[in-house]
Amino acid sequence: METRIEQDSMGPIEVPKEAWWGAQTERSRQNFKIGGEKMPPELLHALVLVKKTASIANQRTGKLAAEKAMAIQNAADLLLKGENWAEFPLVVWQTGSGTQSNMNANEVIANLASQKDLAVHPNDDVNMSQSSNDVFPTALHIAGTFTIEKNVLPAIHEMIGVLEDLEEQNKHVIKIGRTHLQDATPVTFAQEVSGWRSALEHNETMLINSLAELRQLAIGGTAVGTGLNASKAYEDAFIEALREETGIHFISEANKFHALANRDAVVFVSGALKALAANCMKMANDIRWLASGPRSGLGEITLPANEPGSSIMPGKVNPTQCEALAMVAVQVMGNDTAIGVAASQGNFELNVYLPLIAFDLLQSVRLLTDALHSFSDNCLKGLVVNEARMAELLEQSLMLVTALNTHIGYDKGAEIAKKAFNEGTTLKEASLALGYVTEEEYEAWVRPEKMIGENYDDYL
Repeated sequence: METRIEQDSMGPIEVPKEAWWGAQTERSRQNFKIGGEKMPPELLHALVLVKKTASIANQRTGKLAAEKAMAIQNAADLLLKGENWAEFPLVVWQTGSGTQSNMNANEVIANLASQKDLAVHPNDDVNMSQSSNDVFPTALHIAGTFTIEKNVLPAIHEMIGVLEDLEEQNKHVIKIGRTHLQDATPVTFAQEVSGWRSALEHNETMLINSLAELRQLAIGGTAVGTGLNASKAYEDAFIEALREETGIHFISEANKFHALANRDAVVFVSGALKALAANCMKMANDIRWLASGPRSGLGEITLPANEPGSSIMPGKVNPTQCEALAMVAVQVMGNDTAIGVAASQGNFELNVYLPLIAFDLLQSVRLLTDALHSFSDNCLKGLVVNEARMAELLEQSLMLVTALNTHIGYDKGAEIAKKAFNEGTTLKEASLALGYVTEEEYEAWVRPEKMIGENYDDYL
């Protein structure tokens, strides 16, 4: 491999000849050969955007010459449009502040911006008015905000729409409800689906609320929160320029000591993602239970046959989309635990688990986005309701006896249910045998369509 010599404050080092990065990036590449997890592209995009925005702010405040500012902005735009993330080779497992990735961005942009008659310095120019300690948290918050607003929230909204359609199509379908995995009183399938839909609506609200915290940025705090080598004018200009670039109402965190040392905003957002994951797990498990069978399980719904389910059992089809969504939920819950532990490690003026926090947060966002789209497209949209099976199980349920409670009392109702169960008869047969109701009374009182909530008063 051909190399060139690059120089930094520690001396010369060989760098691959065609690489755009410089000495500090190369030192990190050589010193942290740990795992294969690279910095997420969403974070790299945000990091380059921070550099572009900082150059705009430095130019507007008269600190950076227009020629250099434009060169930095053009280089950043080249990266943002082309997404040459191969020029960002560093792994997650590096310095806890993300300093090497910040310098990776500085060096790549400086090399792209420099020309024959214009030397752009990675520290003095690209990193002007900044420190890794405020840049990396700022990029993390920007990346999280972008990906949740542009990816997760639309995926949730799409799934809500699919569930609304499923509700509308099944308002008339009455089935047995279940609690503790045991028969309970009747519900409509639409009501059951509405629980899944409402859960996602709550998650949508939680995520939107959490973004108010994530939109607060550490920029301007520089190394320890004092803002050394930056200015309030720069900070204000950065926020204004970022809003222009993104159309998102980012604001500057009022207390920079908090902004550098604490990651509670990310914990909050991750908690909302975990809540979404928990509800997705619940829905996925409900659906695979309802689809169990097809002949030896509940069999109340049939899922799309997307692929063969077994290498040995011909014709077997498995609830694979449910399983994939459930695995994603588990990973997101694990990521949330790691983020919470990492966020607790803000010693004095800086949290030093930032790359891990960024990697886990953005992985959760990416996985949930993809899994929600996949589940909507490959499971929910092709779900078929087996009305005959639902009616069969409803008719067999002993919990319809609950409709008699207000007429004959709980104890007599329990006696009827036990007699029917022990003797293998119907509720009606047990009721008539015990003499607690007449046939006319039973037919009038035990009517599933009057037990589903909307017409509850009608059967009292």
